[in-house]
Amino acid sequence: MASNYSIPAATFSKVLLRPQQKRSSCLEFNTFKTQCNASNNIKNSSQAIPRRSANFKPSSWNYDYIQSLNSKYKEGKYKEQREVLMEKVRSMLCKVENELDQLDLIDVLQRLGVAYNFKNEIRNMLDNIYNMNKSKNMKDLHASALEFRILRQHGYHISTDVFLNFLDVRGDFKECQSMDDDFKGTLSLYEASFYALEGETIMNQGRDFSLKILEKYSARTNKNDDDDNNYLSLLIDHSLEIPLQWRAPRWESQWFINAYQTRKTMNPSLLDFAKLDFNILQTIHQDELQYTSRWWRRIGLPKQLNFARDRLVESYFWGMGMSFEPDLEFSRTTLAKVTSLATIIDDLYDVYGTLEELQLFTEAIDRWDPKTVDSLPEYLKICFFAIHDFVNELASEFLKINGNNITPHLKKVWRDLCKSYFTEAKWYYSRYTPSLEEYIQNAWISIAIPLMLTHSYFAIPYSFKRDELSYSEEYCDIIQFSATITRLINDLRSHKRENEFGDVPKSIQCYMNESGVSEAKAQEHIKSMINTTWKKMNKEAQNSSLPPIFIEIAVNLARMSMCMYHDRDAHTVQDPQIKRCISSLIFHPITDII
Repeated sequence: MASNYSIPAATFSKVLLRPQQKRSSCLEFNTFKTQCNASNNIKNSSQAIPRRSANFKPSSWNYDYIQSLNSKYKEGKYKEQREVLMEKVRSMLCKVENELDQLDLIDVLQRLGVAYNFKNEIRNMLDNIYNMNKSKNMKDLHASALEFRILRQHGYHISTDVFLNFLDVRGDFKECQSMDDDFKGTLSLYEASFYALEGETIMNQGRDFSLKILEKYSARTNKNDDDDNNYLSLLIDHSLEIPLQWRAPRWESQWFINAYQTRKTMNPSLLDFAKLDFNILQTIHQDELQYTSRWWRRIGLPKQLNFARDRLVESYFWGMGMSFEPDLEFSRTTLAKVTSLATIIDDLYDVYGTLEELQLFTEAIDRWDPKTVDSLPEYLKICFFAIHDFVNELASEFLKINGNNITPHLKKVWRDLCKSYFTEAKWYYSRYTPSLEEYIQNAWISIAIPLMLTHSYFAIPYSFKRDELSYSEEYCDIIQFSATITRLINDLRSHKRENEFGDVPKSIQCYMNESGVSEAKAQEHIKSMINTTWKKMNKEAQNSSLPPIFIEIAVNLARMSMCMYHDRDAHTVQDPQIKRCISSLIFHPITDII
């Protein structure tokens, strides 16, 4: 399956990595604070060595179940029906003339998950809206906020001055906007506020103002029962849970298809198209998961390393959340493999390996030489060759198709990951609690996002200049911001569970230890850091010279983390809620198509 994909030619340093700088000591492998006296006897060590255990549950979906997946929506008649409906929707786009109606339709298409089919039409529409309204002052809050959000989402530089009309003489948002008939505008303002950049105080004011009003509306028990108010109530409650900018698109589309059905002005053809498109895309995702499952069984890691998490389906789910469109299948399957491998290696460092064994393994990854792994215990040899063979296979395929050698870049990210894991292992065994800054400096690497995004970069269908392939040291800002968000939200949801079986202090404990504050105040501080990092990423997404498709994948990865770690560690803890979510997105089609 993978051999049929078109892999892009590549560059790395000019766009994906920063110019070379001095590396942080947390990744300098040769300057360990804790020296280990490992010897060749480790490979023959007794099973009596005390091992930690996290008591991970087995995968909820076994190999036979995944391979049995099938769907009637693979049949040609459904693809033909989809084409007919798609042309109806395209005709709708061409006929809409009112600017607010255009923006609303674009918003609906995006939330339904079908906007990717109409990229050119949407771009032309937004170009016209942007060029016509540069000097226009709108007096409708909903229209102004919706335009601001959608234009910023698509990379247009739009000023926050569009909201000046809604401020009073003191510079505060006018209280009249809280009237019952303008909750729609208040919701639009709230959603727009999450596209803020650092320093845009008017957007902070808008968020605080709209949040208070929406929370009061959500708490009311005497809401009207008409369709439009029911629909608005759904949107408000959904937004207060997680704002739209922080939601993964594929995850959002499955929810919004159900919500859109309750809208009074719902268009049946558009709804039918969204459902059919969802189901047909789902068949592609099922095929990819089956292919990846066969690869996972062939390399046999879960069976040989039963101390670690088998999270193939969840790993594929991450990739699907980052890029669900049909032309990004190679990115999804590559990410599923990378994330599954990284999960095993994470458990190796966090749970099973002794410090002496982990030093030997980290050294072996750093050397990247199969001839020098004899000193490793058998289970570490298995881990080494799983990574080594995967990188070689991917790099070989890339070289064959595009003539570029990406092996040094792939080796680098695996080395960096293992060194960051080993730094945390040393902290754990020495009972060292780093400062929050020292922790974050290492932890945005150990969360494995740089690993995932680097592999994704080489797997996207984008053509780069061959002469730009070179080497560098530092990851670019968009990777660091996405990784930092993922690390912080992960810490908020997993720190208590991980501390129970023994793990390095997380960001919350580091800040508590450093500042002497309560756990509640530390959590608020981490949430504030997440908000600030989102603003930085919003700016980087607008200004970066990276391929737009890669920028979207990096942002979507942060969005996936906000959903996966919203109220649980969904990558590790297989609770009924996440099982239902994964099942509805990958395994079960939407059935009530008109």
